[in-house]
Amino acid sequence: MQPRVAETSWTVDAPGVALAAFVKARVGVAWSVAKRHVTSGKVFVDGARVTYPGEEATGEEGAGEEGGRLVTRAPFHLEATVRVLQRRPTNLIDVWDQQRYLRVLATPAGLALAQVVNHGTIDEPDVRFVVIRGDLSGAARAGVGATLRKVLGLDVDPAPLLRLGEVAHGLGPTVAALRGMRPPRFAGLFETFANVVPFQQVSLDSGVAIVRRLVERFGESLEHAGRRWYAFPAARVIAEARPSALRACGLSLRKAEALRRIAGATSAGEVTEDELARMRSAEAIRSLTALPGIGPWSASVILLRGLGRLDAFPPGDVGVARGLGALLRLPRRGSIDRVIEAAGDHRGYLYFCSLGAALLAKGLVHAAPPPRRHAAFARRASRLSGPAPK
Repeated sequence: MQPRVAETSWTVDAPGVALAAFVKARVGVAWSVAKRHVTSGKVFVDGARVTYPGEEATGEEGAGEEGGRLVTRAPFHLEATVRVLQRRPTNLIDVWDQQRYLRVLATPAGLALAQVVNHGTIDEPDVRFVVIRGDLSGAARAGVGATLRKVLGLDVDPAPLLRLGEVAHGLGPTVAALRGMRPPRFAGLFETFANVVPFQQVSLDSGVAIVRRLVERFGESLEHAGRRWYAFPAARVIAEARPSALRACGLSLRKAEALRRIAGATSAGEVTEDELARMRSAEAIRSLTALPGIGPWSASVILLRGLGRLDAFPPGDVGVARGLGALLRLPRRGSIDRVIEAAGDHRGYLYFCSLGAALLAKGLVHAAPPPRRHAAFARRASRLSGPAPK
């Protein structure tokens, strides 16, 4: 069915909120106004989708000549999402700089340095990306947009995080401060493995340092604005690396061998993200733990941070347990287990809350402001709409 075209010229801002209240009062349907729009001329309507002038030829992501929009639901806290993704500012791959997320991605056309900025607010997000280095076709840019969408969790419903405070009341202040944070994912399956194996039985800082050395030694890079920017090492490169070179990055012999074998398996297509995605979480864990060097903790982190499975929680994670225990002021490990169980299929958010709380304490994440209130607009809407039909 072809989209219909409507001739229009109007503004949606404060009156739009009033109109939303009017619609809800008259027909009993809640209508959300995400942000301000000023349109003039033609609006393309395709079901519930409205495309504005200049966007009709841009595809789902609103991809323009160099980038495009990354549409997502409110609230969205870009800084918190990126900081939880990178874990430490020394991360060479996922960079947060001057309110921008920057990342080098490997594309069929070569390396591309992408930048993501929220031009709106947490409550009215206007997230856009641009390829600031790299000569890419429209299809390649669309691929970059799709990867950024996945990495930043833009399709994940933000509501479960907000409800987490009801499961564990001690998390209320942390949940409020991280409001809009999405559970991020690593860009690809091998990148996930390589961000899990080095962290086994070491501190978070030690794991980040090892991965940084792997990236510097084996990752491709490009120059931009007087700085070197790195792409994550390809699986085939690590599969062909000498164990001694991997050990020089800080890996033990066992971890170096495990990472090489996993790199070979992913490079050869013997284990794929699509295959794991089709499995239930319990089945995927069994499949992952059959790989060299992957135990239950590693498999759970792979599901959570690589496949976006929020029903996964890494068992025996001392750092996360300590962080949650401090937030909830719980005296015993058993109490934490009960909280994890109570969180159900969204228990993975507890992992991200523990990490996010630590980053808040370090001043690396700015707390989200309280939600915006539209009380004045609601009163105006009530006067416009009159009494609701009975």
